[in-house]
Amino acid sequence: MAVPHISSCYGSAKSHESEGGVVIFIGYATLRPKVPQVSVTRAQMDTIYFDQSTLMMLHATIVIKAENDNTRARARFYDMSYTLSFRSQKIAILMADPFDVSPNRSLELNFVVPSQSIPLNPEEVEAINWSLNRNVVDLDLRGMSRTRWKVWLIGSIKYVLRLDCRLHLPVDQTTIYPHCVSRK
Repeated sequence: MAVPHISSCYGSAKSHESEGGVVIFIGYATLRPKVPQVSVTRAQMDTIYFDQSTLMMLHATIVIKAENDNTRARARFYDMSYTLSFRSQKIAILMADPFDVSPNRSLELNFVVPSQSIPLNPEEVEAINWSLNRNVVDLDLRGMSRTRWKVWLIGSIKYVLRLDCRLHLPVDQTTIYPHCVSRK
């Protein structure tokens, strides 16, 4: 039994559209574009000062790596902004101007974080005392970066890369290598 169908003068254009979709899908599957990512490669507490009343100052170095594992496409990273904080207290905002990363390359961004005097509430004073007794200060690094790259015929692809990282920084200037990688 035949299935009825309606012919249209636009039928041939639709078949070209579907063929184009197949070509784009095959191109996408062949190229296998990978989403660029950002990660914290290393971090170090350079100095920390706490006056036992309500003020804390610290100086830290944080290295964030932007990676582009695509074999043919240059990736652009922009709107990069990460907040470094102790509990709910903002210490610094790490930002970078837009930049490009060549195919199969990475770029490390070295952030040196000098803080101003940070006033602490009684709960935060207790937390910093506890941290100093352990010789490790826990800091949070949260934020995002946007990335864009071209994929052959498909065009430009955009992603938001979110980073949420807990840094356990020893106060003795030991460098740590956290396993913090962005997620899309």
